[in-house]
Amino acid sequence: MPASDAPIRSAAFIGLGVMGEPMCRNLTTKKQSIGLEDVRAFDLRPDPLQRLADAGAVVAASAAEAALDADVVFVSLPGGKEVEAILCGDHGLLSVMKPGTVFVDLSTSPVTLSRELAAKGQAKDIAYVDAPVARTRQAAEQGTLAIMVGGSPELFARIKTLLKCFASDVLHCGDVGCGQMVKILNNMVLFQNVVALSEALTIARHAGMDGDVLFNALTNGSGDSFALRNHGMKALLPGVFPEQAFSTVYAQKDLSYALELAGDIDRTLSGAENVKALFEKTVDAGFGDNYWPAVINVIDRPSD
Repeated sequence: MPASDAPIRSAAFIGLGVMGEPMCRNLTTKKQSIGLEDVRAFDLRPDPLQRLADAGAVVAASAAEAALDADVVFVSLPGGKEVEAILCGDHGLLSVMKPGTVFVDLSTSPVTLSRELAAKGQAKDIAYVDAPVARTRQAAEQGTLAIMVGGSPELFARIKTLLKCFASDVLHCGDVGCGQMVKILNNMVLFQNVVALSEALTIARHAGMDGDVLFNALTNGSGDSFALRNHGMKALLPGVFPEQAFSTVYAQKDLSYALELAGDIDRTLSGAENVKALFEKTVDAGFGDNYWPAVINVIDRPSD
């Protein structure tokens, strides 16, 4: 049986952070229902490894040990440079994974890099899929993430059942890189929406209107949006920007990928550039580790 048609029996999951740990847990607890024999987990921190061991995962001593002989390898890492390092660095996974392995990047990475890594994988008979995730940690816990997948239709069909262990919406977006493209462009649009809401809320409050009234009124008009009902109502109005959430630094990274892609096609994005400048000010003001709608803290300042 060709490797590309062989059933997936063993999975590795590397990177057990805010999103990775609950994704790995859902995969582990549902493994029998999809024919997986084991899920091998690895992270640099011992605490999530212990929790996942309690859930039934096999703890690996290293990323290489986790990936060795696995049929599919999932990684959930901070960004593209970490994905490239774990795949192509000294003793990287490309030198460990067996031919026919499917490598699935659940991180948000640059489109061009994803395509470059896919080509490197292909040279060693490693199939590369970009599958960045969207929604919250709560969605990761509940198994209701959204995943945008870039890869061949055959690869998508092969891994979809595994992805559905931790996602309720799994969309095939096209060839390698297209999953990343949807994710970063979605975030670029969201960032600009939240900046607009921050500006509207700032104007209303300082001009004598209750912000709650404004936002509730907007839900009945053409200004209604997911950003308003979630980021607006739950973060901007109460001024709640916790750490251990999708931080300004992470948002800054995702936006940089969108601007990098725009540069690749020789286009200037004035709206995204404006958000970039606001993110830089937000980080400089000390809110880099806070939930990224904290950008309102620099918008709500008197003009120089």
